[in-house]
Amino acid sequence: MTRTAYEAQPREELLEGIAEEFLHHASHGRRLIAVDGGGAGVATRFADDLAGVLAEHGQPTLRVSVGDVGAGAGEAVLRADTVDPFRAGTLPGASDDTVLVVDGRGLLDGGARGIWHFSLWLLAGDELPHSGAAVIVDVTDPDAPKRFYYDYCALPPSVNRAGLG
Repeated sequence: MTRTAYEAQPREELLEGIAEEFLHHASHGRRLIAVDGGGAGVATRFADDLAGVLAEHGQPTLRVSVGDVGAGAGEAVLRADTVDPFRAGTLPGASDDTVLVVDGRGLLDGGARGIWHFSLWLLAGDELPHSGAAVIVDVTDPDAPKRFYYDYCALPPSVNRAGLG
């Protein structure tokens, strides 16, 4: 598998670049972003920071942490309690032009994978990236993260997550 990384950069610069990329592709409407991986607390901090940068760009932004949606009925609860009310405009704080930034485990697995307009996978070591993510960031050094690009054509299906091969 080919892995290409940008140089480490200050966290604020990386977040700014990710926000600009997202807004380039999804500039209006109710939009959903998933932040997964990186271990306990890492995704929450990254999602908080990304939401802050989006707000600096004038985007109405909501933040939700959902825990582990891969366990049991987690995806159904995610949809019923967060995604469906957001899309319907009944989630408190949601307007017609709001970005919902969600962090949790399993957000890019199974049926939950198709919910998001944009997704991030955070690496905290040498683990393989999630092939369902739009952006992959190595946060081993949280103050100097690196964005990675992978050639998924070189990734054998046997190492991919179930249902993504």
